[in-house]
Amino acid sequence: MRIDLSGRTALVTGSTQGIGHAIAVGLARAGARVAVNGRDEERVARAVRSVAAESGSDLVIGAVGDLATEQGAAAVLEAVPALDVLVNNLGIFGSAAPLEIDDAEWRRYFEVNVLSAVRLIRGYLPGMKERGWGRVLNLASDSAVVIPAEMIHYGMTKTALLAVGRGFAKDAAGTGVTVNSVIAGPTRTGGVEGLVRELVGDELPWDEAQHTFMVEYRPQSLLQRLIEPEEIANLVVYLASPLASATTGGAVRVDGGYVDSILP
Repeated sequence: MRIDLSGRTALVTGSTQGIGHAIAVGLARAGARVAVNGRDEERVARAVRSVAAESGSDLVIGAVGDLATEQGAAAVLEAVPALDVLVNNLGIFGSAAPLEIDDAEWRRYFEVNVLSAVRLIRGYLPGMKERGWGRVLNLASDSAVVIPAEMIHYGMTKTALLAVGRGFAKDAAGTGVTVNSVIAGPTRTGGVEGLVRELVGDELPWDEAQHTFMVEYRPQSLLQRLIEPEEIANLVVYLASPLASATTGGAVRVDGGYVDSILP
């Protein structure tokens, strides 16, 4: 199975690190021209160099903009006016006592994790439909289905993303554009490592800390380890390709068996 995205342009939001960075590398290796996004110009420039070096591609560019704002989304749309592949990866997360999450924090999570994706879909989907080809991928989470008690506000936004994906897939019906959500399981990123330390402490060696976290906070995982970002990227690259032409309106799992369901 050979995935060739030559001649396609892709944007990965929140791609200066973690899962987004791995997805950008994967798409660039498949031949796509890839736009790396972040809020800080210097960090984006560093990430562009890193993605180019890891992928061996000279088709990596930057798209600076805070997508939690209308102005930031407009800046990204201006930097990359037309797309073939949109990967809405940007997201924030963190633990919080449920009854202590105030209105401002609920709004912040919704702006960053949901409206950032909606803004870009509104901006790019019409052009994809007009050209008769496109891929929109929203990075959701197992937390969309198995809402963590310590991250209710985060889980809510990921559930909303599943609805966003399904709804826009209907809007794109019959146009050659597919819209899907990717349900990622607990993944090893800098942010998750911080969460593990926050929940289980700094005293344990990393392997033991990771194991304790999975047993105590994510016992549903059949993989029984954190997923590597590249494992998420592999599925995203496939769904972004012509090979996934019959997959749309879906919520496709790469969760290590975390969600206890026989359906996708």
